[in-house]
Parts: sequence; C-alpha cells; structure tokens
Amino acid sequence: MSEMTPETFRRTFEAARGAVGRAVVGNSEVLEQVLVAVFAGGHCLLEGVPGIGKTLLVRSVAVALDLPFSRIQFTPDLMPADVVGTDLIVETEGRSTFEFRPGPIFGNIVLADEVNRATPKTQSALLQAMEERQVTVSRRTHDLPRPFFVLATQNPIEMEGTYPLPEAQLDRFLMKVLVTTPPLGDLLKIVDLTTGGSKAAVAPVTDGKTVLAMQDLAREVVLPPHLREFVGRLVLATHPAVAESPALVKKAVRYGASPRAAQGLVLGAKVRALAHGRANVSEEDVRKLAPAVLRHRLLLNFEGEADGVTTDQVAADVLGSVRA
Repeated sequence: MSEMTPETFRRTFEAARGAVGRAVVGNSEVLEQVLVAVFAGGHCLLEGVPGIGKTLLVRSVAVALDLPFSRIQFTPDLMPADVVGTDLIVETEGRSTFEFRPGPIFGNIVLADEVNRATPKTQSALLQAMEERQVTVSRRTHDLPRPFFVLATQNPIEMEGTYPLPEAQLDRFLMKVLVTTPPLGDLLKIVDLTTGGSKAAVAPVTDGKTVLAMQDLAREVVLPPHLREFVGRLVLATHPAVAESPALVKKAVRYGASPRAAQGLVLGAKVRALAHGRANVSEEDVRKLAPAVLRHRLLLNFEGEADGVTTDQVAADVLGSVRA
C-alpha cells in the first residue's frame, strides 16, 4: 500500500461506504457514523428494533474492511469465560499443563449482539477489552488483535429479561447510533434485494493495515483552536453544576458527559473531515456527530425521566445554546 494521504483516506472511506451500501439499503447517516467510529478507533452501540439490518450492517463492514469477524450472542446464561476465553487442562506426553483457549472477543470486529441481555457479571468482561484492548485471565494478560472494535446492538423496546448497561460501559462506546425503520422507498428496495434470485455481495475494499494507517492519519488532522474550545464548552454545558449550562440541563440532567465525550467528538470530527475531503475540522463536523457522542453519556434525574425528557432533547438544547 502507498503512503496514507488525505485523498487516499477519502477514497478508501467512500469505497467502504459504497461496498457496505450494496447490502445495506438506506440509513446512509447511520453507515457514515459507524464508519467514522471505526476509523477513529472507537466502539459503537447500535440501537434499533429487530429486523432492520443491524447485524447485517456490522457483518458487511467486517467484509468490506477484510477484517476477521466474531459474533457473541449475549444471553442471560452467558458467562465471562464464554466471552474472553479460559484456561484448559491439556494432557501432553503424560503431563498436564494449562493452555489458554481464546474466546470470541479475540477478533478484529466483534459483534456483541443484544448486549443488554447478559448479566452485569458477563457485561463486565467487555470493560477491559474495550478500554485497554487486552484481557486478563488467571492473572495473565493477553493482547487483543489490532485493529479491534466492539460493535454492539440492543433492542430499545423489549425490556423484559434485559440488564441496562452500566454508565462505565456506555462511556466506552464512542457513539450510540439510532437505527430507525426505513421509509417506503428503502423498504421496497430491501424487499427486491432479499426476495429475488440474486443477492448483493459485499467485496473487500481495504485491509487491517490500511485501517490502522487511516486511524493514525486522522489524529494529524488540524483542529482549529476555536473548535477545540467549542468541544470543551459543549461537554461542560451538559453538566447541571456549570453556570453556563442551559435550563433544560439544570432541570433534567443528573450527570453530564465525561472527558471521553470530548475525546471521541474530536476524533470523530477529524475522521469526518477527511471523509469529506478536508484536512481540517469544521463546525459542521462537530455538530453532526455531537448527538451520537453525547446521547448515551447523559444521565437524567428523576424530574427529567418523569417529564419524558430524552437525552437527544438535552443534546439538541446544548447544541442550540453553545456557539463556536
């Protein structure tokens, strides 16, 4: 591969978008946000009702990027060892030794399907992997392959038998992307695509080495000082104790976004800038990604929940009150 340049980045991003788009109809903004998260080196939580293509989207991204794909179906009886792996006793020439057998977390793109169906004990198995890109089993630490992404899904309407993700785990997702029901035109395209004689095939357009190079290049994108401050003020405005926070935040929010929100927003904006053919971040990049970066990091208080306030409403209010 030639040296990574902004133009190479843009072409590769567009090629990945086009490859996945052959199998995933519509939801162009969802696809862009997922690819932004991946090329920023972050994890992504996809929320939507069953049957709208969340798993297909993740699998298609893995194929387009030519990365080993691993799927974990989260259920209440899933144990941490089923995720990270375990030590097995192996008999060799009359001697017994322990050998580590890696779990499905050892993949480049890991689909954590219906992640909120597992117990908190099993959900916690993802914490070290998502933050440190390694897991510890029997006091030994094992590095995960690079690049490494967790793309998780959850159903927003079926709450029976689910365990809400703790704030510490939610904060490790760079973005929470809402996957909505497709409009009529896209729905008819999906029917045509999936009930005919031929199926759309996703072809690889890049590889893991290129993905890592794109992540490195994204960090070099220029962030103007006024937008750097804008990101900081956006995140601080989600905290009710900050004097400049809007009235809705003071009324409905218990805890605001963490510093990870600022980090994720900057990295995501840099990736989006390159994807749109620019070598510096614009205010539009920050504003477009802010809802996906903030919505899962805001904790509402009792009054906010009782009034039916959503974190998306809070994020929109913050974006409307903070000027670059």
